[in-house]
Amino acid sequence: MTAPDATAPGRGTRLPAPAAPVGLLVAVLLVAANLRATLTGVGTLLPDIERGSGLSSTWGGLLNTLPLLTFAATSPLVARASHRYGTAKLLAGSLAVLACGTVIRSLPSDIALFAGTAVLSAAIACGNVLLPAVIRRHVPGPRIHTVSALYVTVMGLVAAVSSGISVPVAHALPGGWHTGLAWGIVFAVAALPVWLLRTRGDTPAASTGAAPAPTPWRSALAWKVSFFMGLQSFGFYTIIAWLPSILARQGMSSTAAGWMLFYYQVVALTAGLVVPLATRGRPDQRFTAAGASLLVAAGFLLLLVPAVTVVACTLLGLGGGACLVLALGFQSQRAGGPGQAAALAGMAQSIGYLVAATGPLLLGALHDGTGGWTVPLVLLAAVSLAMAAAGHGAGRDRRVPAPEAAPESGTR
Repeated sequence: MTAPDATAPGRGTRLPAPAAPVGLLVAVLLVAANLRATLTGVGTLLPDIERGSGLSSTWGGLLNTLPLLTFAATSPLVARASHRYGTAKLLAGSLAVLACGTVIRSLPSDIALFAGTAVLSAAIACGNVLLPAVIRRHVPGPRIHTVSALYVTVMGLVAAVSSGISVPVAHALPGGWHTGLAWGIVFAVAALPVWLLRTRGDTPAASTGAAPAPTPWRSALAWKVSFFMGLQSFGFYTIIAWLPSILARQGMSSTAAGWMLFYYQVVALTAGLVVPLATRGRPDQRFTAAGASLLVAAGFLLLLVPAVTVVACTLLGLGGGACLVLALGFQSQRAGGPGQAAALAGMAQSIGYLVAATGPLLLGALHDGTGGWTVPLVLLAAVSLAMAAAGHGAGRDRRVPAPEAAPESGTR
């Protein structure tokens, strides 16, 4: 006889949800530290890379877009690989591949630069997809958003540090920009032993005879989760790429524009930490997701008014930070189990990063075609309204139906 679920509705007294094991939390955060460290410094190093390698601006743009395209191509494959080899083994292997890719990318060769970027990006895609599955397996439901917020915070902090120190490292140490690209390997080296220890007893689901969870292409809820992930990524990567240019066009100095981008990221990190507190005990997050999306839409429209730039960036950070934590949390919460969480995360991130890769290119083309930023910003506001609709659907307290079961009412 099984014990009753203390968090199920209608069961009377609600018992506090147990916390995630400390060892697991440390392991998750170490992976999170690797998900952006080797990527965000590229933008700041790009002028040095172009000068040192002779790459054109077009090739430099491709270097920044290649990780997103690799994420989109690799993410759908991760769930099946995890089913066959085991989650901990695949994460440990991906960390080793990440370290190798980082070394390859730092070699003095243009081919190595792009090949290493593709290799390390494929490894990062494994972490992107598998962390929601790890959280779904080991973290009690009411704690999922809290743990998601913690790993998003670590990911964001390390990304910001990487953006800030890559150039000083390149200028201070031998090797120049090659060294600036390589220093992030320290996070992979730190995380790898932890996950090698966790491979003990990591039994692949395939060894039990269980079938892998298929990608839930036919689930309307899965598509809502995927579109919410994709549209928030579209907005985030567009802001990262173009916010300084938008502010410079309005007369702000490049230094001030850079600090405004930093301010936006700090606000986003703060918002990501607040979301779990605001949604504690409320598995239905429809209005939180929709409201955060509307803040983003308002922020894009207010960017049209130079006098309220700080307000605009505040709204963009508050809404965008909340949407990121929610988007990652939904990939765990809306799945029926760990295997399905990996399949759902693979679908959501494949679609999400494919959409994200088009954002900076589309906005740049619109700016060139119209000669200003009004049309691009209005489009971004419209995209954010669509994100509100997707978030309202993804935030409903439902689960993607298991493939062998008939879908329950309200899940599709």
